[in-house]
Amino acid sequence: MEVIKFAVLPGDYIGPEVMAEALRVLGHAATAAGLKLEYQHADVGGAGIDNHGKALPDSTLEICRAADAILFGSVGGPKWEKLPPKEQPERAALLPLRKAFNLFANIRPGLLYSDLRDASPLKTERIPNGIDIVCIRELTGGIYFGAKSTITLENGEQQATDTMVYKTSEIERIAEVAAVTARARGKKVCSVDKANVLETSVLWRRTVTAYFAKHHPDLALSHMYVDNAAMQLARDPNQFDVLFTENMFGDILSDEMAVICGSLGMMSSASLGTDKNRFGKPYGLFEPAGGTAPDIAGKGIANPCAQILSAALMLRYSFGQDALATKIEAAVRKTVTVDGIRTGDIAFGKPVVGSKAMADAIIANL
Repeated sequence: MEVIKFAVLPGDYIGPEVMAEALRVLGHAATAAGLKLEYQHADVGGAGIDNHGKALPDSTLEICRAADAILFGSVGGPKWEKLPPKEQPERAALLPLRKAFNLFANIRPGLLYSDLRDASPLKTERIPNGIDIVCIRELTGGIYFGAKSTITLENGEQQATDTMVYKTSEIERIAEVAAVTARARGKKVCSVDKANVLETSVLWRRTVTAYFAKHHPDLALSHMYVDNAAMQLARDPNQFDVLFTENMFGDILSDEMAVICGSLGMMSSASLGTDKNRFGKPYGLFEPAGGTAPDIAGKGIANPCAQILSAALMLRYSFGQDALATKIEAAVRKTVTVDGIRTGDIAFGKPVVGSKAMADAIIANL
């Protein structure tokens, strides 16, 4: 029996609740496919601070290094908001994890089932068949990882500086991820930058153009300024198929995409690294796009679908189990659309179920 080994980092507030349901679904799917799951839980985020004194404990890093992938929950919340910014769960856990495992490519599907169009703030006539796009975000370069400083000027003013830096090699490797993703979909890529203002974007556009011309000339490549891309996402999201961009722009656009696709409870994501695991696949971190939702934590009503769909992405990208991932995704779709089983965030007149009942229904549809 093939064993797949991964680290489980549930995080804070609803993180452990939805993670438990995702592991149940994953366990049923794996058993039916003749796979054995081997995983170990570890603290991260606020739980890491409370139990170990820091958001990313050394013991958690050791567990992650011994695994072939990371299934991540959500971190942060009001309990830790008074800490210095560098010590807060989001910044002190996620950024170091990305750096430690060279997680340079974030893949976030923007999928809205047609039956859930009412969950989107867009008019239903703009998205008659729902939404199906993908945002590819460069994750370890740009302004988030550039040099930072704050100084006091002679007149007493404070001046802060964040440096945006990109190298050709960093741009080329994320371009390849976008190209591979597009080849499996509609063979259409839109690269987003701000080449009319930023030197990094001038290099980005020049590099992307040359890379696609040399390695993927059959794919349709277009370019768009980030401000226009933000407007176009809200006007007609399905004009895009694969959207890819640098770190900060990707952070903003992927969150906008999540909003127009309805509930964050349905949004999964994959962050892939340069390193390979035992299976020769990219080492990755897989997490829901939403937050820790402190207001509903402990009530058993959080939507577990994003965490379940993130587990499916883990199977696909880090373990090569594409058929099993597709089976889980189909079970989620059938549960929500055909069966009309919904948690409160996507109910829209349908009967409301809790986290466990939603996972039970998905398991029944596997």
